Amino acid sequence: MHLYVQLYEFAASVGALEGFVYRRSDVEAGTIEKWVENLGKAYALLPEELLKEIQPALDGTLGRAVKSVTQVLGGEHVLVQKLKSMVKGPMPSSPDDFQKKKWFQKPG
Repeated sequence: MHLYVQLYEFAASVGALEGFVYRRSDVEAGTIEKWVENLGKAYALLPEELLKEIQPALDGTLGRAVKSVTQVLGGEHVLVQKLKSMVKGPMPSSPDDFQKKKWFQKPG
């Protein structure tokens, strides 16, 4: 499978997880367990060179998902820890921490 397809599928899954768990009080571990496992496996298979490029953006998206999941499952839950292991930079302050402008947005 081409690297671009792998990147797309990984990024789509991360973004879908963020949207699924956003401010939900009814998230159950069993509902997202396979999702988190698959993200971890995919992350481990992505080339280091690629991760260096996408990690700051990934930290924001996945970090916001971590914040949402933590509110329900608690910070010590194994799934929260697995998600946190893929965040290498600063953790967003909340699920609503959108500080970065997108590459396609006009300045100002």
